[in-house]
Amino acid sequence: MPPQKIIIDTDPGVDDILALLLALSSSADELQVLLISLTFGNIDIQNVLRNTVAMFHVLELEREWRAQNGKKLGYETLAVHPPIVAVGAEGPLEGELLMADYFHGIDGLGGVHTTAPHFTPQNSWAHLFDREAQLEAGETRKRHVPKNFRPSILPAHREMLRVLREEEEGTVTIVAVGPLTNLALAAEEDLDTFLRAKEVVVMGGTIDMEGNCTPVAEFNHYACAYSAARIYALTSPSPQSTLPPSRSGFTLPTFPSTKRLNLVLFPLDITTMHLLPQITFSDAATPLGEAGSPLANWCSHFIAATYRKMEVLHKDAAGGRRVQDVHLSLHDPMCIYYILTRDDPGWRWRRDRDVRVDATGQWTRGMCVVDRRTRRAVGKEEELVVGDFDRWLHAGFGNRVQQVVGSPEGAEGALGGWLVWRVFGC
Repeated sequence: MPPQKIIIDTDPGVDDILALLLALSSSADELQVLLISLTFGNIDIQNVLRNTVAMFHVLELEREWRAQNGKKLGYETLAVHPPIVAVGAEGPLEGELLMADYFHGIDGLGGVHTTAPHFTPQNSWAHLFDREAQLEAGETRKRHVPKNFRPSILPAHREMLRVLREEEEGTVTIVAVGPLTNLALAAEEDLDTFLRAKEVVVMGGTIDMEGNCTPVAEFNHYACAYSAARIYALTSPSPQSTLPPSRSGFTLPTFPSTKRLNLVLFPLDITTMHLLPQITFSDAATPLGEAGSPLANWCSHFIAATYRKMEVLHKDAAGGRRVQDVHLSLHDPMCIYYILTRDDPGWRWRRDRDVRVDATGQWTRGMCVVDRRTRRAVGKEEELVVGDFDRWLHAGFGNRVQQVVGSPEGAEGALGGWLVWRVFGC
């Protein structure tokens, strides 16, 4: 069978980097990462780009180190199919800009560019993503193209549309683990092409848990609530019924009645429970780092900083008492894990769930709103319940989201070890 083809839309970010590493460590017949489209989110877009380029730089050093030490090179799909990298949205469609530097650090990776500057490439790579600089460079630019990725001068949402247009319809999955701004821009520009995607796998939102950004909202959906609301609306038989009002004039073209977006949702409800324990990471990374692995050393800097941050947060929550066991929730890697194991019968969903994202509330921006009222069936038609003045339960209205509610048996405890094994080759 040919490899699964994916686009990863991301805002690295600690767990975003782990998700990227997990995807790129796949074999060439498992996965082909066609495009990594970058968006603001955990940090500003320039730091997002620097973190991504640094990751590719470290992976090149890692494969050289493994070759010199007689180890299996790994990262086969990266070697066979170098992905395109494109820079996208710098801020939300509407509303104020919010970043998660309070958790991920001022550079998005726990200060790694300061604590381990030898792993950060010089700024000579920045011109690769600048159209004017590329035109001025002319033929000399070919000498500076990196080995393991292909930089694009197109905006990320246009590169996304180009990939979807060129690949066979229904063969490319978009894995979105940041704010959904790039996706919303792509849908606005060319909806028919955007809907050629096989599915959109989203890490975002929270259904029955508290939020991690506000009491009711998860960070990705809060960061650009308008884009989340619009992408969710594309799952509806009547998208206009759930589209939020726009102050900026952002609109979607007439929706083709025969086509709807297949959206698979990984909310905090499931991602929070899948963990990378500190001991699991250190047992794998420490000996590799001591042996000279660039990847293990690089990751150790920002993941150790993340564990320290979590110790502080847990200590504050525990009234000043030190917490012994610290774990990192694998929010974004869960989506890649799903792609790699989608045929496992252990995956469980709540199908066609009417989940809507509040884009305009003063206190509820980014909140996932779910109607939990019971439908009253009358023959083959659904009767509206008394008091349902906004027709939430009407058969032709509302969104149709596939919410993931269960993973293969044992995944909650084993995913961290599996990720470490795949990423570090141990």
